[in-house]
Amino acid sequence: MISFWSRLLDFISPRACAVCGRRLSLQEEAICLSCNVELPRTDCTQDFLDNDVARTFWGRIPVERAAALFYYTPQSGVSRIIYQLKYQHHPEIGATLARQFARELIPALFFEGMDAIVPVPLTKRRQRERGYNQSAIIAHAIGEQAQLPVITNAMERLTFNQSQTLKHRWERNENVEQAFRLTHPDAVCGRHILLVDDIITTGATLCACASELLKAGGVRVSVLSLGFTKS
Repeated sequence: MISFWSRLLDFISPRACAVCGRRLSLQEEAICLSCNVELPRTDCTQDFLDNDVARTFWGRIPVERAAALFYYTPQSGVSRIIYQLKYQHHPEIGATLARQFARELIPALFFEGMDAIVPVPLTKRRQRERGYNQSAIIAHAIGEQAQLPVITNAMERLTFNQSQTLKHRWERNENVEQAFRLTHPDAVCGRHILLVDDIITTGATLCACASELLKAGGVRVSVLSLGFTKS
């Protein structure tokens, strides 16, 4: 049953689909049913060890499991999901899609044996400007469904030189070199950690984060994101 107050709020402040912009029904969240059906899913649930996301990290860092919800294409309808999440102050989009994705991953045992979730950190300045860390929003929504704790103080981001958006693969690697620092190794030592980001393009950011986490010793790493750019 949908409450009177929910109906009233929707009448006063109607919600729009993050992809097509159409008004959402009371039963729809973040994206409409049509866009949800057409969402270019990665289907990573078929194999968490050998899929497009996992192959991005082969030969770079040891990844136990890897998954992303959808394929991201710049200037496409689905790109609006990430744009609104990061730049238009709509953290609820990330949280809603993350919860939906987690519910799909739980029956496939993606979270089996994992101990905690670590979101990719932002610099303090960038987080103040944005008002939130979109990766942390996703991580907390995932943790809520998977019943995993979220660790936000395991490492920090020291620098944010330039946006990764328009950079080539080698430039992305250089842009995040020494950008992160492990601050609380005891929080992750000997644990299976799920690294969470909003989007994976070349994997440079997650590789840099994972390299720091591995310094704690005995750490196993898996990765998850909402979007994935297929090269």
